Amino acid sequence: MLATALLLATLSASGYSAPHEASGAPPRTLQLGGRTYADKGLVAAGRLPAGTLDFLGDTLGSFSSLAVQPGTWKRTANGYEGVLWTLPDRGRNDPEAGLFYDYAGRVERMQLRIDTTQGKAGTLGRLTMVPDKGVVLKDFNGQPFTGADPGDHTITQREVVLPSPANGAGAGKVSLDAESLQFTADGHFYIGDEYTANVYYFDAQGQLQGVIVAPPAIRPQRDGKPAFGSLAPPQSGRRNNQGAEGMGLSPDGSRLFVALQSATMQDSAQGNAAGRINTRVLVYDVTSSPTPQQPISHYVMALPAYAHDGKGKLDRTAAQSELRALDAYRFLLLARDGNGLGKDGDDPIVYKSVLLVDVAGASNLAGSPYETGTTSLLADPTGTALKPEIMPARSDELLNLLDRPQLARAGLDLETRRGPHDGLLSEKWEAMDLLPAMDPQHPNDVLLLIGNDNDFIARHCRMQGEVCDSAYDNDNRVLVYRLALP
Repeated sequence: MLATALLLATLSASGYSAPHEASGAPPRTLQLGGRTYADKGLVAAGRLPAGTLDFLGDTLGSFSSLAVQPGTWKRTANGYEGVLWTLPDRGRNDPEAGLFYDYAGRVERMQLRIDTTQGKAGTLGRLTMVPDKGVVLKDFNGQPFTGADPGDHTITQREVVLPSPANGAGAGKVSLDAESLQFTADGHFYIGDEYTANVYYFDAQGQLQGVIVAPPAIRPQRDGKPAFGSLAPPQSGRRNNQGAEGMGLSPDGSRLFVALQSATMQDSAQGNAAGRINTRVLVYDVTSSPTPQQPISHYVMALPAYAHDGKGKLDRTAAQSELRALDAYRFLLLARDGNGLGKDGDDPIVYKSVLLVDVAGASNLAGSPYETGTTSLLADPTGTALKPEIMPARSDELLNLLDRPQLARAGLDLETRRGPHDGLLSEKWEAMDLLPAMDPQHPNDVLLLIGNDNDFIARHCRMQGEVCDSAYDNDNRVLVYRLALP
Protein backbone atom coordinates (compact mmCIF):
# COMPACT_ATOMS: atom_id res chain seq x y z
CA MET A 1 0.00 0.00 0.00
CA LEU A 2 2.84 2.42 0.84
CA ALA A 3 4.59 1.72 -2.49
CA THR A 4 1.34 2.41 -4.37
CA ALA A 5 0.84 5.68 -2.51
CA LEU A 6 4.39 6.78 -3.31
CA LEU A 7 3.93 5.94 -6.98
CA LEU A 8 0.71 7.93 -7.16
CA ALA A 9 2.40 10.86 -5.46
CA THR A 10 5.17 10.79 -8.05
CA LEU A 11 2.67 10.67 -10.92
CA SER A 12 0.51 13.45 -9.55
CA ALA A 13 1.15 17.13 -10.01
CA SER A 14 2.94 18.88 -7.19
CA GLY A 15 1.69 22.10 -5.70
CA TYR A 16 3.76 24.78 -3.96
CA SER A 17 1.83 27.27 -1.85
CA ALA A 18 5.00 28.84 -0.41
CA PRO A 19 8.55 29.33 -1.75
CA HIS A 20 10.10 25.94 -2.47
CA GLU A 21 13.71 26.33 -1.36
CA ALA A 22 16.35 23.62 -1.09
CA SER A 23 17.23 22.25 2.32
CA GLY A 24 20.51 20.73 3.37
CA ALA A 25 23.70 20.83 1.36
CA PRO A 26 24.57 18.87 -1.78
CA PRO A 27 25.08 16.15 -2.75
CA ARG A 28 21.38 15.30 -2.88
CA THR A 29 20.19 12.01 -4.32
CA LEU A 30 17.04 10.96 -6.14
CA GLN A 31 15.82 7.47 -6.90
CA LEU A 32 13.52 6.94 -9.87
CA GLY A 33 12.88 3.79 -11.89
CA GLY A 34 15.37 1.76 -9.85
CA ARG A 35 18.25 4.17 -10.55
CA THR A 36 20.02 6.65 -8.27
CA TYR A 37 20.79 10.18 -9.46
CA ALA A 38 22.70 12.91 -7.65
CA ASP A 39 22.89 16.69 -7.61
CA LYS A 40 26.47 17.45 -6.57
CA GLY A 41 26.00 21.21 -6.44
CA LEU A 42 27.00 24.40 -8.22
CA VAL A 43 30.56 24.24 -9.54
CA ALA A 44 30.93 27.34 -11.76
CA ALA A 45 29.12 30.48 -12.89
CA GLY A 46 29.61 33.38 -15.26
CA ARG A 47 27.88 36.25 -16.99
CA LEU A 48 27.92 38.69 -19.87
CA PRO A 49 26.87 42.30 -19.28
CA ALA A 50 23.29 43.00 -20.33
CA GLY A 51 24.41 45.75 -22.71
CA THR A 52 26.62 43.45 -24.81
CA LEU A 53 26.02 43.86 -28.56
CA ASP A 54 25.90 40.88 -30.90
CA PHE A 55 27.34 40.33 -34.39
CA LEU A 56 24.49 42.27 -36.00
CA GLY A 57 24.82 45.27 -33.68
CA ASP A 58 21.71 44.48 -31.61
CA THR A 59 21.64 43.93 -27.86
CA LEU A 60 22.57 40.31 -27.27
CA GLY A 61 19.49 38.70 -25.75
CA SER A 62 20.07 35.68 -23.57
CA PHE A 63 19.23 32.65 -23.63
CA SER A 64 16.04 30.98 -24.77
CA SER A 65 18.23 27.96 -25.36
CA LEU A 66 21.90 27.08 -25.60
CA ALA A 67 23.99 24.18 -26.87
CA VAL A 68 27.67 23.35 -27.16
CA GLN A 69 28.59 22.52 -30.77
CA PRO A 70 29.23 18.78 -31.22
CA GLY A 71 32.91 17.91 -31.40
CA THR A 72 34.18 21.08 -29.68
CA TRP A 73 33.89 20.11 -25.98
CA LYS A 74 37.18 19.11 -24.39
CA ARG A 75 39.15 19.03 -21.16
CA THR A 76 41.93 21.54 -20.65
CA ALA A 77 44.64 21.92 -18.04
CA ASN A 78 42.38 24.34 -16.12
CA GLY A 79 38.94 22.88 -16.87
CA TYR A 80 36.93 22.79 -20.08
CA GLU A 81 36.33 24.67 -23.31
CA GLY A 82 34.04 24.49 -26.32
CA VAL A 83 32.01 26.47 -28.83
CA LEU A 84 28.74 27.61 -27.32
CA TRP A 85 25.74 28.57 -29.46
CA THR A 86 22.96 30.55 -27.82
CA LEU A 87 19.45 31.31 -29.04
CA PRO A 88 17.65 34.63 -28.55
CA ASP A 89 13.90 34.71 -29.10
CA ARG A 90 11.95 37.33 -31.10
CA GLY A 91 13.82 40.42 -29.94
CA ARG A 92 12.80 43.23 -27.65
CA ASN A 93 9.05 43.77 -27.75
CA ASP A 94 6.06 45.16 -25.88
CA PRO A 95 3.00 43.16 -26.96
CA GLU A 96 0.57 45.22 -24.86
CA ALA A 97 1.68 48.31 -26.75
CA GLY A 98 1.79 46.45 -30.07
CA LEU A 99 5.54 47.10 -30.35
CA PHE A 100 7.57 44.58 -32.33
CA TYR A 101 10.83 44.87 -34.23
CA ASP A 102 11.76 43.24 -37.51
CA TYR A 103 14.33 41.28 -35.51
CA ALA A 104 16.12 38.71 -37.68
CA GLY A 105 16.15 35.19 -36.26
CA ARG A 106 19.68 34.16 -35.37
CA VAL A 107 21.97 31.98 -33.30
CA GLU A 108 24.92 33.54 -31.47
CA ARG A 109 28.34 31.87 -31.30
CA MET A 110 30.63 32.18 -28.29
CA GLN A 111 33.93 30.78 -27.11
CA LEU A 112 33.15 29.05 -23.81
CA ARG A 113 35.67 28.35 -21.07
CA ILE A 114 35.14 26.94 -17.60
CA ASP A 115 38.07 27.32 -15.21
CA THR A 116 37.64 24.72 -12.49
CA THR A 117 41.00 25.38 -10.85
CA GLN A 118 39.32 28.33 -9.15
CA GLY A 119 36.74 25.89 -7.85
CA LYS A 120 39.18 24.10 -5.58
CA ALA A 121 39.10 24.53 -1.82
CA GLY A 122 35.37 25.28 -1.92
CA THR A 123 35.47 28.35 -4.14
CA LEU A 124 33.39 28.59 -7.29
CA GLY A 125 34.77 27.93 -10.75
CA ARG A 126 34.65 30.70 -13.37
CA LEU A 127 32.76 30.49 -16.65
CA THR A 128 33.53 32.93 -19.45
CA MET A 129 31.68 33.51 -22.73
CA VAL A 130 33.25 35.55 -25.53
CA PRO A 131 30.86 36.32 -28.43
CA ASP A 132 32.68 36.07 -31.73
CA LYS A 133 30.20 35.45 -34.55
CA GLY A 134 26.73 34.18 -35.35
CA VAL A 135 24.41 32.88 -38.05
CA VAL A 136 21.29 34.53 -39.48
CA LEU A 137 18.41 32.09 -39.95
CA LYS A 138 16.81 32.05 -43.42
CA ASP A 139 13.57 30.56 -44.71
CA PHE A 140 13.11 28.27 -47.72
CA ASN A 141 13.47 31.28 -50.04
CA GLY A 142 16.69 32.51 -48.43
CA GLN A 143 15.04 35.44 -46.65
CA PRO A 144 15.66 36.18 -42.95
CA PHE A 145 12.95 35.37 -40.45
CA THR A 146 11.34 38.15 -38.41
CA GLY A 147 10.43 38.27 -34.73
CA ALA A 148 7.41 40.47 -35.44
CA ASP A 149 3.99 39.13 -34.49
CA PRO A 150 2.14 37.78 -37.56
CA GLY A 151 -1.40 38.30 -36.36
CA ASP A 152 -3.66 35.93 -38.33
CA HIS A 153 -1.84 36.35 -41.63
CA THR A 154 -0.02 33.42 -43.26
CA ILE A 155 2.07 32.60 -46.30
CA THR A 156 2.92 29.22 -47.82
CA GLN A 157 6.38 27.90 -48.65
CA ARG A 158 6.86 24.35 -49.99
CA GLU A 159 3.27 23.53 -49.04
CA VAL A 160 3.85 24.51 -45.39
CA VAL A 161 1.54 27.22 -44.00
CA LEU A 162 3.68 29.68 -42.06
CA PRO A 163 2.98 32.85 -40.04
CA SER A 164 3.85 36.20 -41.62
CA PRO A 165 2.90 39.82 -40.84
CA ALA A 166 0.64 41.29 -43.53
CA ASN A 167 2.05 44.78 -42.99
CA GLY A 168 4.29 46.80 -40.71
CA ALA A 169 7.45 45.38 -39.15
CA GLY A 170 8.58 42.19 -40.90
CA ALA A 171 5.83 42.27 -43.54
CA GLY A 172 6.14 39.32 -45.93
CA LYS A 173 8.72 37.47 -43.83
CA VAL A 174 8.17 34.29 -41.84
CA SER A 175 7.62 35.06 -38.15
CA LEU A 176 9.79 33.13 -35.69
CA ASP A 177 9.81 33.20 -31.90
CA ALA A 178 12.73 30.83 -31.32
CA GLU A 179 12.68 28.99 -27.99
CA SER A 180 14.64 25.72 -28.21
CA LEU A 181 17.87 24.67 -29.92
CA GLN A 182 19.34 21.23 -30.60
CA PHE A 183 22.35 20.33 -32.76
CA THR A 184 22.75 17.11 -34.71
CA ALA A 185 26.10 15.34 -34.98
CA ASP A 186 26.76 16.79 -38.47
CA GLY A 187 26.34 20.42 -37.38
CA HIS A 188 22.75 20.88 -38.58
CA PHE A 189 20.32 22.05 -35.94
CA TYR A 190 16.67 22.16 -34.91
CA ILE A 191 14.85 25.22 -33.54
CA GLY A 192 11.49 25.02 -31.76
CA ASP A 193 9.05 27.88 -32.41
CA GLU A 194 6.59 29.60 -30.09
CA TYR A 195 4.22 30.97 -32.74
CA THR A 196 3.45 27.70 -34.55
CA ALA A 197 4.77 25.02 -32.17
CA ASN A 198 6.62 23.75 -35.26
CA VAL A 199 10.21 22.53 -35.24
CA TYR A 200 12.45 23.99 -37.98
CA TYR A 201 15.48 22.12 -39.30
CA PHE A 202 18.47 24.16 -40.54
CA ASP A 203 21.82 23.42 -42.11
CA ALA A 204 25.03 24.72 -40.53
CA GLN A 205 24.75 27.99 -42.49
CA GLY A 206 21.26 28.71 -41.11
CA GLN A 207 19.31 27.83 -44.26
CA LEU A 208 15.95 26.18 -43.59
CA GLN A 209 15.89 22.57 -44.81
CA GLY A 210 12.59 21.26 -43.51
CA VAL A 211 9.76 21.63 -40.99
CA ILE A 212 8.24 19.25 -38.47
CA VAL A 213 4.69 20.60 -38.47
CA ALA A 214 2.87 20.35 -35.15
CA PRO A 215 -0.01 17.84 -35.19
CA PRO A 216 -3.63 19.11 -35.08
CA ALA A 217 -3.91 18.81 -31.29
CA ILE A 218 -0.91 21.11 -30.84
CA ARG A 219 -1.37 23.51 -33.77
CA PRO A 220 -3.03 26.80 -32.64
CA GLN A 221 -6.39 27.23 -34.34
CA ARG A 222 -9.38 29.54 -34.19
CA ASP A 223 -12.59 28.82 -36.11
CA GLY A 224 -10.78 26.08 -37.99
CA LYS A 225 -8.01 28.37 -39.22
CA PRO A 226 -4.39 28.85 -38.10
CA ALA A 227 -4.04 31.27 -35.18
CA PHE A 228 -0.28 31.73 -35.00
CA GLY A 229 -0.23 35.25 -33.53
CA SER A 230 0.50 35.92 -29.87
CA LEU A 231 -1.97 38.73 -29.19
CA ALA A 232 -5.29 36.84 -29.40
CA PRO A 233 -5.71 33.35 -27.89
CA PRO A 234 -6.50 30.34 -30.07
CA GLN A 235 -9.45 28.06 -29.33
CA SER A 236 -7.32 24.92 -29.42
CA GLY A 237 -3.68 23.95 -29.59
CA ARG A 238 -0.78 25.67 -27.90
CA ARG A 239 -1.53 28.62 -25.64
CA ASN A 240 -0.22 32.08 -26.50
CA ASN A 241 3.53 32.20 -25.89
CA GLN A 242 3.53 28.54 -24.81
CA GLY A 243 4.85 26.71 -27.88
CA ALA A 244 7.71 24.28 -28.58
CA GLU A 245 9.67 25.51 -25.58
CA GLY A 246 11.62 22.35 -24.80
CA MET A 247 13.42 20.09 -27.27
CA GLY A 248 16.23 17.55 -27.15
CA LEU A 249 17.81 14.68 -29.07
CA SER A 250 18.55 11.37 -27.42
CA PRO A 251 22.35 10.85 -27.19
CA ASP A 252 22.28 8.32 -30.02
CA GLY A 253 20.57 10.87 -32.29
CA SER A 254 17.55 8.66 -33.01
CA ARG A 255 14.78 10.36 -31.01
CA LEU A 256 13.76 14.01 -30.96
CA PHE A 257 11.69 15.07 -27.93
CA VAL A 258 9.49 18.18 -28.26
CA ALA A 259 7.59 19.54 -25.25
CA LEU A 260 5.00 22.30 -25.01
CA GLN A 261 5.61 24.93 -22.37
CA SER A 262 2.30 24.13 -20.65
CA ALA A 263 -1.11 22.61 -21.41
CA THR A 264 -2.90 23.15 -24.70
CA MET A 265 -6.09 25.20 -24.67
CA GLN A 266 -8.26 22.08 -24.71
CA ASP A 267 -6.28 20.52 -21.85
CA SER A 268 -6.52 23.58 -19.56
CA ALA A 269 -8.91 23.33 -16.63
CA GLN A 270 -11.39 26.11 -16.05
CA GLY A 271 -10.40 28.68 -13.47
CA ASN A 272 -6.96 30.16 -12.90
CA ALA A 273 -3.59 29.40 -14.48
CA ALA A 274 -2.94 26.48 -12.11
CA GLY A 275 -5.15 24.50 -14.48
CA ARG A 276 -2.48 24.40 -17.19
CA ILE A 277 -0.31 21.68 -15.67
CA ASN A 278 -0.88 18.82 -18.16
CA THR A 279 1.59 19.43 -20.94
CA ARG A 280 2.31 17.33 -24.04
CA VAL A 281 5.61 15.69 -25.00
CA LEU A 282 6.04 14.40 -28.57
CA VAL A 283 8.78 11.98 -29.65
CA TYR A 284 9.90 11.72 -33.29
CA ASP A 285 12.04 9.01 -34.90
CA VAL A 286 14.63 10.99 -36.89
CA THR A 287 16.76 8.07 -38.07
CA SER A 288 15.26 7.92 -41.58
CA SER A 289 14.27 11.56 -42.03
CA PRO A 290 15.27 14.64 -40.02
CA THR A 291 11.73 16.01 -40.43
CA PRO A 292 9.18 13.20 -39.89
CA GLN A 293 5.59 14.35 -40.00
CA GLN A 294 4.11 12.12 -37.29
CA PRO A 295 5.49 11.37 -33.84
CA ILE A 296 6.04 7.77 -32.85
CA SER A 297 5.13 8.59 -29.25
CA HIS A 298 3.00 11.24 -27.60
CA TYR A 299 2.87 11.59 -23.82
CA VAL A 300 1.40 13.83 -21.15
CA MET A 301 3.18 14.93 -17.99
CA ALA A 302 2.07 17.03 -15.06
CA LEU A 303 3.95 20.22 -14.28
CA PRO A 304 3.96 21.72 -10.78
CA ALA A 305 1.42 24.36 -9.74
CA TYR A 306 2.32 27.20 -7.39
CA ALA A 307 1.00 30.30 -5.65
CA HIS A 308 2.39 33.36 -7.43
CA ASP A 309 2.51 35.37 -4.18
CA GLY A 310 3.76 32.45 -2.08
CA LYS A 311 0.75 32.79 0.22
CA GLY A 312 -1.16 29.57 -0.21
CA LYS A 313 -3.61 29.62 -3.14
CA LEU A 314 -2.33 27.72 -6.16
CA ASP A 315 -2.96 29.99 -9.16
CA ARG A 316 -0.09 29.44 -11.60
CA THR A 317 1.65 26.62 -13.49
CA ALA A 318 5.43 26.26 -13.32
CA ALA A 319 5.77 26.10 -17.10
CA GLN A 320 8.68 24.16 -18.56
CA SER A 321 11.40 26.05 -20.41
CA GLU A 322 13.93 23.49 -21.66
CA LEU A 323 14.42 19.76 -22.24
CA ARG A 324 17.51 17.60 -22.52
CA ALA A 325 17.18 13.89 -23.32
CA LEU A 326 19.11 11.19 -21.47
CA ASP A 327 17.94 8.28 -23.66
CA ALA A 328 14.81 7.19 -25.54
CA TYR A 329 12.68 7.33 -22.38
CA ARG A 330 14.22 9.74 -19.87
CA PHE A 331 14.87 13.46 -20.01
CA LEU A 332 15.54 16.49 -17.84
CA LEU A 333 12.98 19.30 -17.85
CA LEU A 334 13.46 22.83 -16.50
CA ALA A 335 10.27 24.13 -14.83
CA ARG A 336 9.96 27.55 -13.26
CA ASP A 337 7.72 30.24 -11.86
CA GLY A 338 7.47 33.77 -13.29
CA ASN A 339 9.04 35.67 -10.40
CA GLY A 340 12.47 37.27 -10.08
CA LEU A 341 14.54 39.88 -11.87
CA GLY A 342 12.68 40.95 -14.99
CA LYS A 343 9.18 40.81 -13.53
CA ASP A 344 7.45 43.85 -12.07
CA GLY A 345 6.54 43.71 -8.39
CA ASP A 346 8.07 41.96 -5.40
CA ASP A 347 6.33 38.58 -5.38
CA PRO A 348 8.70 35.99 -3.88
CA ILE A 349 10.53 33.52 -6.05
CA VAL A 350 8.60 30.30 -5.46
CA TYR A 351 9.81 27.57 -7.79
CA LYS A 352 12.67 26.91 -10.22
CA SER A 353 13.73 23.27 -10.56
CA VAL A 354 15.07 20.67 -12.95
CA LEU A 355 12.81 17.62 -13.10
CA LEU A 356 13.78 14.10 -14.09
CA VAL A 357 11.06 12.61 -16.29
CA ASP A 358 10.58 8.97 -17.31
CA VAL A 359 7.96 8.14 -19.97
CA ALA A 360 8.34 4.35 -19.65
CA GLY A 361 4.89 3.08 -18.70
CA ALA A 362 3.11 6.30 -19.71
CA SER A 363 0.20 6.14 -22.16
CA ASN A 364 1.23 6.63 -25.79
CA LEU A 365 -1.32 8.93 -27.44
CA ALA A 366 0.30 8.89 -30.90
CA GLY A 367 -2.29 8.54 -33.66
CA SER A 368 -5.21 8.80 -31.24
CA PRO A 369 -7.96 11.48 -31.30
CA TYR A 370 -5.95 13.26 -28.61
CA GLU A 371 -3.38 13.95 -31.33
CA THR A 372 -5.27 13.94 -34.62
CA GLY A 373 -8.06 16.14 -33.24
CA THR A 374 -8.64 18.46 -30.32
CA THR A 375 -10.12 16.01 -27.80
CA SER A 376 -9.30 17.06 -24.25
CA LEU A 377 -7.23 14.87 -21.94
CA LEU A 378 -9.24 16.01 -18.93
CA ALA A 379 -11.80 13.86 -17.15
CA ASP A 380 -13.75 17.02 -16.31
CA PRO A 381 -13.07 20.57 -17.57
CA THR A 382 -13.35 21.95 -14.04
CA GLY A 383 -10.28 20.05 -12.80
CA THR A 384 -6.85 18.87 -13.90
CA ALA A 385 -7.44 15.12 -13.40
CA LEU A 386 -6.78 13.12 -16.57
CA LYS A 387 -9.21 10.64 -18.06
CA PRO A 388 -8.76 7.29 -16.30
CA GLU A 389 -7.26 5.56 -19.35
CA ILE A 390 -4.41 8.09 -19.58
CA MET A 391 -1.30 7.42 -17.52
CA PRO A 392 1.10 10.39 -17.31
CA ALA A 393 4.88 10.20 -17.28
CA ARG A 394 6.66 9.85 -13.97
CA SER A 395 8.68 12.80 -12.74
CA ASP A 396 10.50 14.03 -9.68
CA GLU A 397 12.80 16.89 -8.73
CA LEU A 398 16.50 16.38 -9.36
CA LEU A 399 17.84 19.91 -8.87
CA ASN A 400 16.37 22.87 -6.98
CA LEU A 401 17.85 26.20 -8.11
CA LEU A 402 16.44 27.98 -5.05
CA ASP A 403 19.40 27.11 -2.84
CA ARG A 404 20.46 30.26 -1.00
CA PRO A 405 23.97 29.15 0.06
CA GLN A 406 24.75 27.82 -3.42
CA LEU A 407 23.45 30.93 -5.17
CA ALA A 408 25.35 33.19 -2.78
CA ARG A 409 28.61 31.64 -4.00
CA ALA A 410 27.73 33.10 -7.43
CA GLY A 411 26.70 36.47 -5.98
CA LEU A 412 22.99 35.76 -6.42
CA ASP A 413 20.07 36.13 -4.03
CA LEU A 414 16.29 35.70 -3.79
CA GLU A 415 15.48 39.08 -2.23
CA THR A 416 12.71 40.35 -4.49
CA ARG A 417 11.56 42.89 -1.88
CA ARG A 418 14.74 44.87 -2.47
CA GLY A 419 13.50 45.57 -5.98
CA PRO A 420 15.59 45.11 -9.13
CA HIS A 421 19.27 44.87 -8.22
CA ASP A 422 22.47 43.26 -9.38
CA GLY A 423 22.43 39.74 -7.98
CA LEU A 424 18.68 39.15 -7.85
CA LEU A 425 17.96 35.78 -9.45
CA SER A 426 16.42 36.21 -12.89
CA GLU A 427 12.78 35.45 -13.49
CA LYS A 428 13.36 33.36 -16.61
CA TRP A 429 15.76 30.40 -16.64
CA GLU A 430 15.16 28.84 -20.04
CA ALA A 431 18.31 27.16 -21.37
CA MET A 432 20.14 23.93 -20.54
CA ASP A 433 22.80 21.68 -21.96
CA LEU A 434 24.39 18.48 -20.68
CA LEU A 435 28.10 17.85 -21.14
CA PRO A 436 30.35 15.01 -19.97
CA ALA A 437 32.58 15.82 -17.01
CA MET A 438 35.26 13.55 -18.50
CA ASP A 439 36.28 12.37 -15.07
CA PRO A 440 37.66 8.80 -15.15
CA GLN A 441 37.01 8.41 -11.43
CA HIS A 442 33.34 9.41 -11.87
CA PRO A 443 32.38 8.29 -15.40
CA ASN A 444 28.66 9.00 -14.89
CA ASP A 445 29.19 12.63 -13.90
CA VAL A 446 28.05 15.41 -16.21
CA LEU A 447 27.99 19.20 -16.17
CA LEU A 448 24.58 20.84 -16.53
CA LEU A 449 24.69 24.37 -17.94
CA ILE A 450 21.62 26.47 -17.12
CA GLY A 451 21.15 29.90 -18.70
CA ASN A 452 18.68 32.72 -18.18
CA ASP A 453 16.55 34.65 -20.68
CA ASN A 454 16.94 38.34 -19.87
CA ASP A 455 14.30 39.62 -22.34
CA PHE A 456 16.86 42.13 -23.70
CA ILE A 457 16.53 44.14 -20.47
CA ALA A 458 19.52 46.49 -20.35
CA ARG A 459 20.20 50.08 -19.35
CA HIS A 460 21.78 50.56 -22.77
CA CYS A 461 19.68 48.56 -25.23
CA ARG A 462 19.82 48.79 -29.02
CA MET A 463 17.50 47.11 -31.48
CA GLN A 464 17.90 47.79 -35.20
CA GLY A 465 19.53 51.11 -34.45
CA GLU A 466 16.78 52.24 -32.08
CA VAL A 467 17.12 52.88 -28.36
CA CYS A 468 15.25 50.40 -26.13
CA ASP A 469 16.76 51.23 -22.72
CA SER A 470 15.41 49.78 -19.47
CA ALA A 471 15.73 51.11 -15.93
CA TYR A 472 18.15 48.34 -14.90
CA ASP A 473 20.41 45.61 -16.27
CA ASN A 474 19.42 41.95 -16.34
CA ASP A 475 22.75 40.30 -17.16
CA ASN A 476 23.19 37.20 -19.30
CA ARG A 477 24.07 34.41 -16.85
CA VAL A 478 25.02 30.73 -16.93
CA LEU A 479 25.17 28.46 -13.88
CA VAL A 480 27.04 25.14 -14.02
CA TYR A 481 25.98 22.20 -11.86
CA ARG A 482 27.56 18.77 -11.52
CA LEU A 483 25.24 15.78 -11.64
CA ALA A 484 25.61 12.02 -11.50
CA LEU A 485 23.37 10.36 -14.08
CA PRO A 486 23.33 6.54 -14.17
